[in-house]
Amino acid sequence: MIQIENLTKRYGAKTVLDNISFHVNDGEIVGFLGPNGAGKTTTMNILTGYLSAETGSARVGGIDILDQPLEAKKKIGFLPEQPPLYLDMTVKEYLDFIYELKHCTLNREKHLDEICSVIGIADVQNRMIRNLSKGYRQRVGIAQALVGNPPVIIFDEPTVGLDPKQIIEIRSLIKTLGKNHTVILSTHILPEVQAVCDRIVIINHGKIVANEKTENIANIVDGNRRLSLKICGPEKEVLAMLRNMHGIAYVQSTGATDKDSTTFLVESDPGLDMRKPLFNALAAKGWPLIGMESMGANLEDVFIAIVDKKESAARPTAKK
Repeated sequence: MIQIENLTKRYGAKTVLDNISFHVNDGEIVGFLGPNGAGKTTTMNILTGYLSAETGSARVGGIDILDQPLEAKKKIGFLPEQPPLYLDMTVKEYLDFIYELKHCTLNREKHLDEICSVIGIADVQNRMIRNLSKGYRQRVGIAQALVGNPPVIIFDEPTVGLDPKQIIEIRSLIKTLGKNHTVILSTHILPEVQAVCDRIVIINHGKIVANEKTENIANIVDGNRRLSLKICGPEKEVLAMLRNMHGIAYVQSTGATDKDSTTFLVESDPGLDMRKPLFNALAAKGWPLIGMESMGANLEDVFIAIVDKKESAARPTAKK
């Protein structure tokens, strides 16, 4: 549905996007992730026709946004970081205005009522937008993106400034929309991506540094850093030994006991696989290891590891 090929964008001497390429399949929810200034918003602005690019192409449903912007934009619903709302309009007046602006041909009343029902703003249609909470304003912003029923929905930082309850509601809404739309979620909030996305694309300094399914993203970081250990032995002594082991960065007893065993959470230093050393050390003490489970790396670990690795590789080596 979306094809970005060899896209490059410069502002003067600064290269913001450096020959990036990635695809988004029909019906997929893709998280577009990166630190501030990585190039996320620039990519979204090119994809939605707000910016041009020096080289490369961005296609939506096979239509190049740079060559045929009007036709491509008909396939896109966009929620920018700051929703484009007119605060002196009621919700209904605003959605009627967007309907006209998009030259929508669907049955007006039925279409807008369906959107308001799905988004959960049917009860505030006659209220002034200025009087709505930030959460409801964000919902109105999402509603305008759905007018015309575009196959592609793009969200740029959709939960910034929302409270925890509102964040959960918006995440749930995005997952619901993903059943009938192709969705790109551009954000720097890691739990957001992990909660709703099928695939994760990570950009840093204008380059794509990772492109993996969400469940596989941890596999690109070497080592089994997080382990859950079930050990038969005196809790305090086991804890002290683990904390003194070379290569162990963090140890915690969960307090969970099962007959004569205790569960410990262990995290190794980056790049170290501590499974065999742990087994050998515990055997030497006569403390049976009756369970070991890899907890995997969480998305925060993966993100930091990828970004740090790429930045280290790009850093010039000091000459001696």
